[in-house]
Amino acid sequence: MANNSAPNKSAFQQYGPRRGGGPGRFEGGEHAHNARGALRRLAVYFGREKRLLTAMLAVVAFGTACGVWAPSLQSQAVDMIAGSRQGRFGLILALMLTAYALFSGSQFLQDFISAHLSQRIVRVLRQELFAKLMEMPVKYLDDNSHGDVMSRMTNDVENISSTVSQSLPSLLSGVLTIAGTLAVMLWYCWQLTLLSCLTIVITVAATKLVGGRVRKYSRQRQEYLGQLNGSVEEMISGYRTVVAYNHQDASAEEFCRTSDELTAAGVRVNALGGIFGPIMNCIGNFGFVVVAAFGGYYAIHGVISVGVISAFIVYAKQFSRPLNQIAQIYSQLQSALAGAERVFAVLDEADEDMSGEALAEEETATVRFEDVDFAYRPGQPVLKDFTLTVPSGRKVALVGATGSGKTTVVNLLMRYYDIDGGRILVNGQDLRDVSRASLRKDVAIVLQDTVLFTDTVRNNLKYANPAADDGDMERAVEMSRCKELIEALPEGYDTVLTGAGANISQGQRQLLAIARAFVADPKILILDEATSNVDTRTEKAIQDAMQHIMRHRTSIVIAHRLSTIRDADLIVVVDGGRIAEQGTHDELLARKGKYYELYMTQYAGIAT
Repeated sequence: MANNSAPNKSAFQQYGPRRGGGPGRFEGGEHAHNARGALRRLAVYFGREKRLLTAMLAVVAFGTACGVWAPSLQSQAVDMIAGSRQGRFGLILALMLTAYALFSGSQFLQDFISAHLSQRIVRVLRQELFAKLMEMPVKYLDDNSHGDVMSRMTNDVENISSTVSQSLPSLLSGVLTIAGTLAVMLWYCWQLTLLSCLTIVITVAATKLVGGRVRKYSRQRQEYLGQLNGSVEEMISGYRTVVAYNHQDASAEEFCRTSDELTAAGVRVNALGGIFGPIMNCIGNFGFVVVAAFGGYYAIHGVISVGVISAFIVYAKQFSRPLNQIAQIYSQLQSALAGAERVFAVLDEADEDMSGEALAEEETATVRFEDVDFAYRPGQPVLKDFTLTVPSGRKVALVGATGSGKTTVVNLLMRYYDIDGGRILVNGQDLRDVSRASLRKDVAIVLQDTVLFTDTVRNNLKYANPAADDGDMERAVEMSRCKELIEALPEGYDTVLTGAGANISQGQRQLLAIARAFVADPKILILDEATSNVDTRTEKAIQDAMQHIMRHRTSIVIAHRLSTIRDADLIVVVDGGRIAEQGTHDELLARKGKYYELYMTQYAGIAT
């Protein structure tokens, strides 16, 4: 339900600009406020997939062992060629080829297992998140940007998926490779190992120096990209307004200004990122020179063999590569943990309280508000000492200025929110003691902003009452005056409303929403400006139909066009959260109070 009084924060107000880390080495991403807590909670989901996790660990360990073993075989082969070692040269070559083949095969297998693992974990996360959203109170979606909620459901979950499938095996492989390679290097020659570590220190220093600057400019680029996307979205969605006020040039200038800033930041990022590769190559080549020079010295003095030198060159590269990968993975893991934290924040929200007793089964439904107080935010009351009785089977209309509290009355009756003080009674039963499911089963609502689902017309009409038969549905269609509309559709009741009704007009969508409310056969009917998007002739027909369906139902109508509620049994004027006056149409006009002012504003041309 549209809620003009409810707070509605944007994603920017709540969380600041989104900074999505891309696949680049030094992309600046979000960081979790409590990374350890998010990691512990993610570990629970991994624990449920022990078989896959164990299989991946085994494959990674086997592949790493093959990768560490192969250079050792290469060392033996070189020593055999140099004549300093005896043995079966063909067997060593075969073993070396086998080791490299097994290493490559394990890479493919670990990618396959990790992809399967990530999809299983993310499937559970996505299902839990969607189930949680279905149990959320309306207040949560009123208080939070819908775009941000959708981002958690899609972007954040996918970020976790890609990190698990790509980064986790690389991280495990990198750690094992570093440990295994270092152990073998120390076993061969600890002196040359220490010299090789010198290049590692230089690599880490260069990574920190260049990476820090790239992350800084990456964050700037992401901010400018967010601003640019926002400008484009606003311009496209509001294009008619832009053109109507001749604001094209100003919009283009603003876009170009942001685009220039984005370009400058992007150039800095790409330039710094581009020099990182040559720097790493230079450091790597320096490491090869160190290994070759000192290795030759040690070989001459009989400390190591020539084959060990060749193995050390491979090991030095094999040792530094995982360090660079881990530096890259660290940023991706931080971004994934930030996404996981945002997902867990939703999962930790309190569910809507569905407990309570059933609403008494009675033919009548008298609704009474007794001294009701309510505020969306503390200290900013929306309803104050609100007292109103809606007799069973009567039509009561709520009118008043925007923000006066009309929609809030409906929100409280539906228990989208709970009152701060007073009572709301249905047939004398306090709604705070009634379960929300039981209450809403007996209430049907038609909103000003029509909501239909991507499904057939038949299923949309039966949405409020799946047990309704075709006879019930056809009677509702007749009463809501949309029989001709449905018959004109390509497949009648079986026509699929694509894009939630985008293939029919707004007025037609509203007619179907009214028919859906009729199918529900409720005790209490709520109409929130339900005929605002239909033409005058159709509105008159719907009004006549409504008189029939409202005859035995308690009806609450929120109206802005006063012509639609002239026949109401009671018209209530809400002003500043209180009832300013109430009575029939003729009685209120005779008093010449608030209602008279509203009526004359609409029909006598008096300026507001």
